[in-house]
Amino acid sequence: MIAEDRIRALPCWTGAIEIAPLPGGLSNANYVVSDAAGRHVVRLGQDYPFHHVFREREVMTARAAHAAGFAPAVHYSEPGILVTQFLGARTFLAEDVRANLGRVAALLRSFHREMPNHVSGAGFMFWVFHVIRDYARTLEQGNSRKRNDLPRLLTLADELERAQKLLPIVFGHNDLLPANILDDGNRLWLIDFEYAGFNTAMFDLAGVASNAGMSDAESFAFLTAYFMKEPDEAIRRSHAAMQCASLLREAMWSMVSELYLDAPGIDYVAYTEENLVRLDAALENYRTKYGILKS
Repeated sequence: MIAEDRIRALPCWTGAIEIAPLPGGLSNANYVVSDAAGRHVVRLGQDYPFHHVFREREVMTARAAHAAGFAPAVHYSEPGILVTQFLGARTFLAEDVRANLGRVAALLRSFHREMPNHVSGAGFMFWVFHVIRDYARTLEQGNSRKRNDLPRLLTLADELERAQKLLPIVFGHNDLLPANILDDGNRLWLIDFEYAGFNTAMFDLAGVASNAGMSDAESFAFLTAYFMKEPDEAIRRSHAAMQCASLLREAMWSMVSELYLDAPGIDYVAYTEENLVRLDAALENYRTKYGILKS
């Protein structure tokens, strides 16, 4: 059954519907559906164990995020399909994140603190360095074109992990591309909870910074807004290292996707190379400032 037929067959609509594609997903198909009750977002996906993505957990998190006041309402779900409220909000670009550092920091601080009161079921831990190591196993087993690079990338992951400062465990979004932040003119929202789980705050803070292309001064202001005090040297180093780890994970995500995903219009090979270039630049910046942390 093609996507539009699946959508039309859902039992949640009021009267006739109109379906329009919603572009932007790297691994999922998204649509805007209009019916007599209003407009809705339909997200079609499946479990991707190689990416640690399980839709049942995503739906639970989306419901929890709505209950906590951070995400649109979930109108309907069934295996592989999630229907949520259409907010009509503006999707952030990188420059929007940089222009709203205080607002984004406040959103994340609240999300990290409030979400543990709403999520349910077995806890899921997202630790980027485990994800990188597991991706390496998947790439080795899949005979990836990048398999000869894996020893170097794993050594780099070890170095970046040693640079992390101990922080409390919070509930993180863990996929903070600018497009996953929405602005309705009054407040900010978060969407897309495929990778959400318990973590330290640093991965979200680093992901926001690297994905938005923050300068050092912007990163300092962002961390200051989040922690509500100026970050010390250890936090700044940890943040810079985690930005590299975020880009390393994104590159390896794309390497795995080269093997196992085939989303229309997505060139995973090009996306891999783009993220490796960004990683090299971030790593040069990190090592210039902080050197290599020995074990």
